[in-house]
Amino acid sequence: MEAMTIGLDLAKNVFQLHGVDAMGRVVVRKKLRRSEVVAFFSKLAPCLIGIEACGSAHYWGRELAALGHEIRLMPAAYVKPYVKRGKNDAVDAEAICEAVTRPTMRFVAVKSADQQSILMLHRTRDLLVRQRTMLINSLRGQMAEFGLVVPQGVSKIKEFAELINFTPSTVLPDTAKSCAGILLRQIGELQQEVGSIERSILACHRSSEVSQRLETIPGVGTITATAIAATVADAKVFESGRHFAAWVGLTPRQSGTGGKVHLGKISKKGEAYLRRLLVLGATALIRYARNRPEIATWINGLLARRPPRVVIVAVANKLARIAWAVMVGGKEYRGGAVSVS
Repeated sequence: MEAMTIGLDLAKNVFQLHGVDAMGRVVVRKKLRRSEVVAFFSKLAPCLIGIEACGSAHYWGRELAALGHEIRLMPAAYVKPYVKRGKNDAVDAEAICEAVTRPTMRFVAVKSADQQSILMLHRTRDLLVRQRTMLINSLRGQMAEFGLVVPQGVSKIKEFAELINFTPSTVLPDTAKSCAGILLRQIGELQQEVGSIERSILACHRSSEVSQRLETIPGVGTITATAIAATVADAKVFESGRHFAAWVGLTPRQSGTGGKVHLGKISKKGEAYLRRLLVLGATALIRYARNRPEIATWINGLLARRPPRVVIVAVANKLARIAWAVMVGGKEYRGGAVSVS
């Protein structure tokens, strides 16, 4: 079969395919079961295949690329304008086929299995930390009903457990103490699992040259460095650090017409997890800068003119742009200890 451009709409079991030739004529419309996909594409000459960057897209990108095809993943939001009317798999596949040929389309690099494994470590850790927080909040709220209160923080759980265990039954009945014990055991188990995952992330960090270079940036630690290195398969797909920061969602939304442009809040588009990590890093950086004004003139100058939350986002934006430069340049960050001007 001759080379062509194909739009592949992924699903759990039944995939829709839409292919056109070099002249744009439709040459194939076909439904494929999951088990038939590899066999079908193995019979085709190398062709351009467009896929929406959705669940399992990176897996299928690797599988089809191994057969010699050129794979281009696209954000679903950028494919949507090419849907002519209605909503079904065939229409979606046709829209993907049309979008993949556009010269201004933005594409997503296919991640390797190792990169996805590191990101799974991050997602699992994030889930377990949220579950741990929920249990701690539940325990604190219920124990406060009996007058048992300790300072906030995970580090105070051991102190909290001792307080619960040594509180007499006249103050904390045995039934309540038993329920508190259940919550404490679950918190302890989650603590161990989170610690195990963080050790795995640290091992990945030590084996990644890119991650180690990213860690040299002020406000970027092991967690943020490994997350950026695993999420961004190829930093060169972004034209500049400004484009990378915009993809993370750290640039203001624009609304304007007639030459008048109004800047609003940050867009919050793109990668929410990276944005959260960079904002947390920027928050720590600003806290340090306030204590050391002599080495962070740019940050303290912003703090004198803008509200703290605005400055945090501005610093997070700059950290993202520095991270892009470090990844593309192949060198460590060589700025001052905290000054990121």
